[in-house]
Amino acid sequence: MTFDIAIIGGGIVGAATFYKLQSKYPELKIMLVEKEEKLADHQTGHNSGVIHSGLYYKPGSLKAKNCIEGRHELVAFAKEHGIDHDVCGKVVVATDESELANMEKIYNIGLENKIEGLRKLTGEEVKEFEPHVEAIAGLSVPCTGIIDFVGATNKMVELALALNSDSTLFLGQEVVGITKNNSDETSNVVTKQETYRAKHLIFCAGLEADRLAKKDGVDLKEKVVGFRGDYYELTEQGMHKVKNLIYPVPNPDFPFLGVHFTRMTNGDIECGPNAVFTFKREGYGKTDFSFRDTWDALTYGGTWKLFFKNAKFGINEYRRAFSKKLFLKTLQRMIPSLTMDDLKPGRAGVRALLLRQDGDTRDDFRIEYHGNSIHVLNAPSPAATASLAIGGYIVGKAEEHFGLSNK
Repeated sequence: MTFDIAIIGGGIVGAATFYKLQSKYPELKIMLVEKEEKLADHQTGHNSGVIHSGLYYKPGSLKAKNCIEGRHELVAFAKEHGIDHDVCGKVVVATDESELANMEKIYNIGLENKIEGLRKLTGEEVKEFEPHVEAIAGLSVPCTGIIDFVGATNKMVELALALNSDSTLFLGQEVVGITKNNSDETSNVVTKQETYRAKHLIFCAGLEADRLAKKDGVDLKEKVVGFRGDYYELTEQGMHKVKNLIYPVPNPDFPFLGVHFTRMTNGDIECGPNAVFTFKREGYGKTDFSFRDTWDALTYGGTWKLFFKNAKFGINEYRRAFSKKLFLKTLQRMIPSLTMDDLKPGRAGVRALLLRQDGDTRDDFRIEYHGNSIHVLNAPSPAATASLAIGGYIVGKAEEHFGLSNK
């Protein structure tokens, strides 16, 4: 069989693209191939489970537009299909005068992005939401929520497969090569087990996005660099200190949101993540190591420029990764009553960032067309929240570049 479209990557962006394409074009034969034995096994299954509001993203950017549209779509999808979720809201809290200017900036971005219900809080009002937080001011963001992203991913694929009996999910098959058939302009998707033929390709490969782009002949100057985030969980004795989601005001000089508190859909409370360079792209342990991944990252100039720009932050993040005491100290800035006994080690995740040559991590979502392929080259947070909107955006690109039309 020749598939009309092959989607490479079974995280939530690949799943949402499959679902959106198959829903609009049920006659298309589509294959989704994932190297792991289950869907959503990397970034999607290791993130914080937050439905992001769109509060922080530059107005007019793909991140802002797709996050806000995708949030509405995702909540509607979860309601329709019984996916565990809760639009519980969050508070962003300032604990020091030095944070107030940046909190005001975030508030104004939120207004420009039309974040529903956004409002300023006094320190006393913060306590009405989170009684154990000590803050001088805050923001209430009621449209933020939590969701089971793995459940959502599986449901999207299940629904897509039900629309066409010729469409197929291949699990446990790593794509190791892409070759072109000049005779009919199709491509061969070569896995370790099989070779499949497809007219068009869509790559949603996350942590492996740059490598698969190069296999497909894309002249990509940037590289994906992974950052591990470690979490702690609150023990039973500490869980009452957090009701929903509590975020610090992010430091504008650091490219991550900072350690925060998240209530999960199963009721657990997670604290984290930090952000440290990882020596293995898909390594979730503190000492995991891959020579290939380390060599790729440390022979790339952009990595070193990032290190030098953020040396102080980077050192502090590493110290905190190996010190429960330092992690606790960071959390105590928001909830001073937390103790060592309130924390226990949790899981970890790895974020894929397409790092620019100048060391900048703050690039927008990046989706490019090449030959008969579409490549999702950069889709960090809030990509899971935005997944259905990204899927819709990719359908538009496919219509434009692949000549799709309903027959």
